[in-house]
Amino acid sequence: MLTVQNPLLKPLNDEQLAQYERDGYILIKKGCSSDLIDAFNRHIYELRAVPLEQMQDWARTNEESRFTLRLFNPHQHDSFSRQLMKLPVIRGALAQLMGKEAVCVQSMYFYKEPGSPGQAAHQDYYYIKNDPMTMVAAWTAMEDQVDEENGCLWVIPGTHKLGLLPHGAVKNLDEHEPWTDETEGIDLTKQIPVIMEKGDILFFHELLIHSSNRNRSKDRWRRSYVCHYIREDSAVTLREDLREKYPLY
Repeated sequence: MLTVQNPLLKPLNDEQLAQYERDGYILIKKGCSSDLIDAFNRHIYELRAVPLEQMQDWARTNEESRFTLRLFNPHQHDSFSRQLMKLPVIRGALAQLMGKEAVCVQSMYFYKEPGSPGQAAHQDYYYIKNDPMTMVAAWTAMEDQVDEENGCLWVIPGTHKLGLLPHGAVKNLDEHEPWTDETEGIDLTKQIPVIMEKGDILFFHELLIHSSNRNRSKDRWRRSYVCHYIREDSAVTLREDLREKYPLY
């Protein structure tokens, strides 16, 4: 039987495409409905009932971190996560940015409860090499407000044009996770916060320098769902755990 794919949306206008080319990121407001996000948040928390020994395939996840910091690659095992991964607005925007259809290679659900550390400034390509270089992240806000207090993203516009920079040990361990690496040789005073609301989707280039700080709020989490996509004719290199491509149709 012939499968008929839904037509691609074109959510980005010429001005937004030009901004992405200039700055390395673009924000779509309310790209996902609040009702869908609320249902997804509830679903993710229901995974608490799944014994860890049944989740060993979930990369780099342990009993402590999977409900306080992040859950790695839920799209590989969970159908609801795959549906959020391939929202029509995301699929359409990625096709506009890449010039061809995209496929997903990684997903992360961040809990980031109050007090949780952030991640030091970095470029995603440092962790996920792909050839040719086409990767774009889609970062969906799962809270009513994502701001400086509860650990929003910070970006340095235009740094996607600098190429891959050296990364070294994290310097501020009071602010950032110790197990990641940090971009070196960049002026971090040029970072700007990306304030978001529930349902906003931030698309950003794999070489854009970005970071987050510790969640300093008393009672506000900073949940988010972040997926990394490459063009359908690209491939992840070096990372065996991210070689499988998940189509968006």
